[in-house]
Amino acid sequence: MAGDDLTPSEAAILVVLMVEAREVLNTELRDRYGLDVRKSYRDKLARLHYVSSRRSGRTTALQLDDKGWVRMQSDFQFGKTALGAALNALHTQTRDRIVERSGAANLTELFARSEMRATHDADLRPRIVSTYHALAGKPGEWVSLRRLRPFLAEVPRAEVDDALGRLSDDGTATIVPESNQKTLTTADHDAALQLGGQENHLLAIV
Repeated sequence: MAGDDLTPSEAAILVVLMVEAREVLNTELRDRYGLDVRKSYRDKLARLHYVSSRRSGRTTALQLDDKGWVRMQSDFQFGKTALGAALNALHTQTRDRIVERSGAANLTELFARSEMRATHDADLRPRIVSTYHALAGKPGEWVSLRRLRPFLAEVPRAEVDDALGRLSDDGTATIVPESNQKTLTTADHDAALQLGGQENHLLAIV
């Protein structure tokens, strides 16, 4: 995700939305956090598919999008001020040390809350497709279910499995076993989808 040229202010918006893990009103970002979420920032973050937004009365409600959650796994440049150095350290330590100690797979799983589920359609298929495209380098590239599942961590496993199965049944997705079984880890086995009487570990969507 490097090369998106995020400003310190834009990066700060993503960090706050990650921590809140819910829709946050533009006015709340301003009044509670002192953030300036001007239209040019919103448009840029939406264009990068990092943030989704909708009108809510006279203001705008923003939420970290699936590709935004992926972006949070990479470094930011908050600037060379004292505050910027503190934010850089906080983000890095949260991503690397606190996530590891918590037992979470990544920042998404650490901050995911039940509120996130209410903001998505009951049909999880569009969200799975969106998450796949955020993780894949190009359409049709294999993505392991081990990487995909943490981005749906707040959704019951049975619901995710059902949605994956329907994507496979309708031909939207191809879900297959890993051909080299020796490379599989315990996490790969735990994330596998049971289809056709066997474990399936990889997902591809064109």
